[in-house]
Amino acid sequence: MDGQKIAELLFPKVKLTAEELLKKYPPRKLNEGQVVSRFAPSPTGYMHIGNFFQMFIAYNLTRVTDGIMFLRIEDTDSKREIKEAKDVIYGTLKNYGIKFDEYQTLYGKDIGEYGPYVQSQRREIYHVFAKKLVAEGRAFPCFCKKTEGKEDVLKLRENKFQADDEKEYDPCRDLSYEEVKAHIDNGESFAIRLKTKNKGTERIKFHDLIKGEIDAKANAKDFIILKTDGVPPYPFAHAVDDTLMGTTIVVRGEEYISSTPMHLELFDALGFKPTTYCHNPLICKIGENGNKRKISKRYDPEADMRFYSYEGYPKEAVLEYLLNIINSGFEKWRTQNPDADWKEFSFGVKDITAVSPVFDLVKLNDISKNLISRMPADKVYNLWLNWAEEFDKELAGWLKENKAYATAFLNIDRESPKPRKDIYKWSMIKTENFPYMFSAPNRDELDDLDKSKYEEFMGEYSKIFTFPQSNEEWFAGVKKVAEKLGYAIDNKAYKLNPDAYKGNTAKACEFVRLAITGKKNSPNLFEIMKVLGEEETLKRLKNA
Repeated sequence: MDGQKIAELLFPKVKLTAEELLKKYPPRKLNEGQVVSRFAPSPTGYMHIGNFFQMFIAYNLTRVTDGIMFLRIEDTDSKREIKEAKDVIYGTLKNYGIKFDEYQTLYGKDIGEYGPYVQSQRREIYHVFAKKLVAEGRAFPCFCKKTEGKEDVLKLRENKFQADDEKEYDPCRDLSYEEVKAHIDNGESFAIRLKTKNKGTERIKFHDLIKGEIDAKANAKDFIILKTDGVPPYPFAHAVDDTLMGTTIVVRGEEYISSTPMHLELFDALGFKPTTYCHNPLICKIGENGNKRKISKRYDPEADMRFYSYEGYPKEAVLEYLLNIINSGFEKWRTQNPDADWKEFSFGVKDITAVSPVFDLVKLNDISKNLISRMPADKVYNLWLNWAEEFDKELAGWLKENKAYATAFLNIDRESPKPRKDIYKWSMIKTENFPYMFSAPNRDELDDLDKSKYEEFMGEYSKIFTFPQSNEEWFAGVKKVAEKLGYAIDNKAYKLNPDAYKGNTAKACEFVRLAITGKKNSPNLFEIMKVLGEEETLKRLKNA
């Protein structure tokens, strides 16, 4: 039989058989309902939020079923591989507390019985199954070149496809053993292609856990399963690895739906039971034209998972935001369980959104605000310090030297029935929330609205100011000066005849707030004065 002879010619060093490999990787012993899934990133750049989104769905499906989640590095695209990308993948997963049951460490040690968990180390496995397909007549070597000087082959391929555009049969699919040997003896390289059984008119149906039953055109293309360098592209590696590793659910983006018929024919050719697919919708943004578009590495900084670390979003906020767009029921659950760990929330495949979610930074900020508002001040301090140690060394040094002071101002308006919700990322605390706790406001930067009134009031107020012992005491002092200078201390009277006054007590308080913080809005001003201390407070008032 030519197939067997061709297989031996192409793979003389492959002595293992498919049967031996299937014994080496026996089916997993699972309890009913247990899910085995995987995260299979390629080390070709940073961690995209879309990839993390898929991983997080799979991670939760395995978590809630007490299943198995493994990490497999798909490093078969050596031309696009980036040296540091693997470190970024592992670092991102560690940062978000994602732990796998099976994986390969950065130092090359496999944790689990179904490795290697890096595809470049599984080349022999792929060759065993490629050899099997060639021997059975389901695959063949292709010697066609994508180079100059092969116009005859390219023309033959073009004419073949034009003659019957319902299928894409490769010109090399029916080469005899003698013809294959002649190419090999001539030193020509080859790829291995699957020999499709289909004519181009067949249709198939397959079930997707999110989309339901899908009717599609069956594959009718002789596609590559091993490249000329002996490395498999995604479809072949996926079919072999997910079978041997016992994957029960593959979570991947819905862009793979169109290529699923190709994958299913591979499973059939290999004699494998197809895996179950869960094609999740893609995270989108609203473009300038008002239409949805896929969140983009090129245009959207938030597509990079490192963005959230740089900005200082708590990891729990990012995870909760993703849960929110995976399943809209999470928001209601969080409202009912404000103090529960997010891991107490569970969902199944039927609960996953089928509509492409639109990324909403405002929503993420709101989730993060709520999360941080529930944290005690010492936890906020520690998380802020952890962020600063990585992204702002100078600030980290200051925080270590001023721990009590920093914790004190972080605690203002915090541990109360209605805590402030103005912090949503660590990078904003010094520059946006509490710049005045680091240095006095620059008078030149103050709002010049009512500047003459501001100077008049502060001139008078600084003369009578004594450091207050309570919130009521400092407010009484403001009212006293306000009344003396012609401000309304009765707000009802002010509303009835505002032109009769220079302003009201609220305006007077605003002046004091501007003098001390440089802001018209701030947490409780008396508490700020207490943390700043009498000397610094007096200094700022006199400067005003």
